[in-house]
Amino acid sequence: MFILKSSNSISQRAQLRSPKFRQTGTNCTLSFWYYNYGQSVGAGELQLLVDGLEQPTVLWRTYYNEGNQWLKAVIQLGRLPHPFQFSLDKISLGFYDGVSAIDDIRFENCALSPPTLSCEGPNHFWCRETHACIDSLLVCDLVDDCGDGSDEDNCNPDLQCNFENGLCNWEQSIKDDFDWIRIQGSTPTVNTGPLKDHTTGTVRGHYIYMESSEPRQFQDKAVLLSPLFSPSSNGTCVFRFHYHMFGKQVYKLSVFQRTVSNARGWPLWYKFGNQENRWIRQTLHISSSKPFQILVEGTVGDGFTGDIGLDDMSFLGCTLYNGKRNLPTISTTTPGTSVPATLPLNNCTEKEFVCRASGHCIQLTQKCDFRPDCSDKSDESDCVMEVCDFEDKNQCGWHQPSLEQMTRSYSIRTTNIFKWKLGRGANLYPEQEQHSPLIDHTTFTEEGWYLFADSSNGEFGHTADFATPVISLTGPRCKLTFWNHMNGSTIGSLEVLCKTSNRTSKLWTQSGSQGAQWNRAEVFLGIRSNFQVIFRAKRGVSYMGDVAVDDITFEDCSPLLISGKPCTSEEFTCANKYCIPKNNLCDFVNDCADNSDENPTT
Repeated sequence: MFILKSSNSISQRAQLRSPKFRQTGTNCTLSFWYYNYGQSVGAGELQLLVDGLEQPTVLWRTYYNEGNQWLKAVIQLGRLPHPFQFSLDKISLGFYDGVSAIDDIRFENCALSPPTLSCEGPNHFWCRETHACIDSLLVCDLVDDCGDGSDEDNCNPDLQCNFENGLCNWEQSIKDDFDWIRIQGSTPTVNTGPLKDHTTGTVRGHYIYMESSEPRQFQDKAVLLSPLFSPSSNGTCVFRFHYHMFGKQVYKLSVFQRTVSNARGWPLWYKFGNQENRWIRQTLHISSSKPFQILVEGTVGDGFTGDIGLDDMSFLGCTLYNGKRNLPTISTTTPGTSVPATLPLNNCTEKEFVCRASGHCIQLTQKCDFRPDCSDKSDESDCVMEVCDFEDKNQCGWHQPSLEQMTRSYSIRTTNIFKWKLGRGANLYPEQEQHSPLIDHTTFTEEGWYLFADSSNGEFGHTADFATPVISLTGPRCKLTFWNHMNGSTIGSLEVLCKTSNRTSKLWTQSGSQGAQWNRAEVFLGIRSNFQVIFRAKRGVSYMGDVAVDDITFEDCSPLLISGKPCTSEEFTCANKYCIPKNNLCDFVNDCADNSDENPTT
């Protein structure tokens, strides 16, 4: 069918009506191919007209010229219990110039489940009048799968919510950034969010959604809290819900389970990105030895076309908790309060370090110099380790200075800031696989740990530092080697800095995507004193690019040692009495620490 132009009058309308249908089953979809091409071809929409409902429900729209091609539209109808028909409307606001056509209309899975002679087993439910045999997980889920409503009879209303009369016994969290909104029809922003609810499949029904337009910012969260439930063993408690994630900038929907009130709990499920314009059913099996609560968390993406919808949330086999109104809380200690170890009796001055085991005194310059001078190695215990592979989640003395300052001033939240984290491939979200390492460099497995600057937080140009404690002295051949992974369409940069008391200098830098692999880097340090090494990651324009590092090594970094013995025939005697190998002469490296090995007279 195509539209034949009849006149150039203002506000022309062409309508194509379907026959009338009596009802549809739960999984019904309608598909067709359409063609909308031309300079002034105008918009078109498909409307659902339900008996007894004055307002039509828009199911699909096309806006203006979509090119010289046939395109496919797939529309989710779902369960429609009342007689209805469709109207395909083409509107021209003025001059019409183009071709609009439709072909190959197809209905799929639109019949109700057929009647059966028997329906046995604990996992099935036999419908009372239609005699259909359906899965028991479809019982009391706010959807009439039987066609006679018998699967939705005698259900506990406290365990269900279709949002037709508010939030039921769900609550908005007060510790998130904004609230879910209850709405009918489509969301305000074009090309994102649902056009209709899931319960009725029309504009009459209500659902809740997360509005991602301003003033919302990337990573803002909206959290919905369930009522409290009693302990449930063997996963007998089942949570069913329908979600809608449509829009180019849709980010993330997560479900958490918690047993304490001041925690987020552990993730049961999450979904990233655009899932097309449809409601999707999700079933989660829950087990807990303690009273628990469910959290549904929506996270805002990089722009306003990121609305997420929720509807028809129900529990099966779960028992509401009638004990205390609240879950217990975790007791937390103030960060930064550690009990200092008592030092042995000693005669050390303020400019000396006390060895913890013996009370022996060494020079402060010998602390953190990559050489243990105390018998118990205590002078190197609070320093950066020579090799760090981050296995067992060990940070090897490295720390994040800015993060520590923020946690000391409790008013600042550290959840949404750009920072370094420990991670591994086994914990990646589906979308992260495109820009985060799938394996670490140490073990080359998904289970191995690495350090990464998480770009799903923060904004363009934000930086995150990862620093050593102060290193007192290094030797002439000291170098830093590490492996880095920089992959993603919007990767930022990675820098290695050297910081002394009043000055920071850049030693190494790399920016942009380097491919989905680990690359080795080497930074020459040489002789330095009282300095820190800093890895600085700079965030790109979006979350599609995490900078990662692994296997950080300080090589040949212990300072020169005067042995007191004369140098051998294979060694050169420096002016300061150090002994160095003769092949280190005249190689542009200050091996003696006084430059006597590079002196032109030498």
